[in-house]
This record gives sequence, C-alpha cells and structure tokens, in this order.
Amino acid sequence: MQGILPYILRRLLWVPLILIAVSFIAFTVARFGPGDPISVAMGQFRDPEVLARVRHEKGLDKPVLDQYRIYVWNVLHGDLGESYRYGGRPVSEIIFPKMWVSAQLGLVALIITFGVGIPAGILAALRQGSWMDPAAISLLLFFRSVPVLITVPVMLLVFVLKLHWFPAAGWEGIFDKHIVIPALALSLPGIAGVARLMRATTLDVLKEDYVRTARAKGLPEFTVVSRHVARNALLPLVTIIGISLVTLLEGAFFAEVLMGIPGIGREAFDSVKSRDYDVILGLALVLAAAFIVANIVIDIAYTFIDPRVRYQRSGVT
Repeated sequence: MQGILPYILRRLLWVPLILIAVSFIAFTVARFGPGDPISVAMGQFRDPEVLARVRHEKGLDKPVLDQYRIYVWNVLHGDLGESYRYGGRPVSEIIFPKMWVSAQLGLVALIITFGVGIPAGILAALRQGSWMDPAAISLLLFFRSVPVLITVPVMLLVFVLKLHWFPAAGWEGIFDKHIVIPALALSLPGIAGVARLMRATTLDVLKEDYVRTARAKGLPEFTVVSRHVARNALLPLVTIIGISLVTLLEGAFFAEVLMGIPGIGREAFDSVKSRDYDVILGLALVLAAAFIVANIVIDIAYTFIDPRVRYQRSGVT
C-alpha cells in the first residue's frame, strides 16, 4: 500500500492541469465561435448601445484571458455561468437534473449490456467448436449493426402499436414502463462488444495451468468457471465498465429525442444548435472531470483486483 499511495498522488496532481487545459480550450472556442452569448440572447434585437452595455455588465468586453480567469474563479465557487437560452437560469440548475435523467436511463442500459454480454461471452467460450458459439455471437452482432434510429421505431411498432405493452414516449423515472424501450435500444448494440471481449479473455484463461489444476482436482465445472475462470476473465472489463459509467452522464441523443426523454443528450444538442455557450462549457467541464476521476478510480481498482498490478506500481519486481 505504501508504494500505491505515491502513484495515486501523482495521478491526482495531474487532475487540475488537465481540467485547466480542457476548460481553457473549450472557453476559447466558445468565445471565438460564431456570435457571442449576448447576441444570441438578444435574438433579432440588435441595438448596439444595449449590446455594448450588457457585454460590459457581463464582462464580455474584457480580454479573453481576463474572462477566463473570472470564469474559473466562479467555477471554483460553484457557479458554472448562466444559460442565455433559458433567460439567465444557472447552468447547474439545467444540466444536473438532465444528467440525472440520462444517468438513470444509461445505468439500466449498462446493467442489461453487461448482465447479458458477460454470461453470453463465457457461454460462447465454453461451447467453442459447437454451433452455439458462432450462433450466439452472430445474433449479437446483428443487433450491434442495427442503429438506434431503426431499433426504436421497430420497438415502438411492435411493443406499443401491436402489443400495447409499453407507453410510446415520456419519462416517469427508472422504475416505470417508459424506460423499457429506450433502455433496450441503448443496450442491444453494446452486448456484442462485451460478449466478444469476454469470450476472448475466457478462452485465454481456460488455457492457464491453474484452470487445468482445478479440473484435475475434481472440482465441479461450475466451481471452476465461477471461481477461477470468470473472475480472472473479468479483469479486462474493469476499464470498459469504468469508462461506461462516465458515458452515463453524456446521454443518448437519438433515444432521448425519439422517446421524448428530457435528458442531457438532447439538451447538449439544443445548446450547441442555439449557441448557449455557458451550458456547453459547463457540460465540457463536468464530463472532463468525470472522465478523469473514472480513470483514476479504474487504476486504483486494478491495484486491488490484480495483485500483479499492485506489485508493479509499487516498484516490486
């Protein structure tokens, strides 16, 4: 543990530097983009004197570096700016509730993706050489090849119009029927990727000596697979799971638009389209911070899951 702590501290020291770089690039692009926030907020009203006065009040007539310094100072105090599209509402009041909606939808889709993909990959590896191996992977690849733009309308046609099982659109929370169709549409493409990776890692683990030794001891096949094969085959999935958790905050634009879900994916698209710069900046900063934290958590998790990584990073050979 003594060797791991300095490694974690070194990673943490890079966090503010990366966030500063990301925020400065996003801030500069937003400020030099087409139109400034005040012109966007004013719409067709373009009185030069009024525009100049409002820019001065908002500090937008100052040099870019001064504007960035003020922005960073405000962010450090919990102020992500104001949305010009929503009439001056704080950005945090807009993006965080919508992120929570997208996170609920993404979490259910993630559970389905890994809950189906992991056992499907293990089963395909254990049935290598039989018809079940290519059949399972081919079926999952078929769903991966179908885009959400097609999956959602087909599901609406079958499950809503024909069978009347689920509502057509809307959002009522994670425990409501409204979540079923969008969650399935988001999870189906990812199941194939998880299953293929799990199949490949399982085949590698099955060749290890400790698996042959466990079988030679007469252990039941279920015990061999669950304790020795699956546990070690899951290690490469830690990175994918960690990064997938970050994508929960990004939302899914097509599914949210087609199903009428008030998530962050739709909000991000509308903000870019209407040039609501402070909302765009807030999204970029929050997602960058989440991505960095996720990578650090993944590295820490590896040190506890795989002792070999722990010894390597602590300097033990």
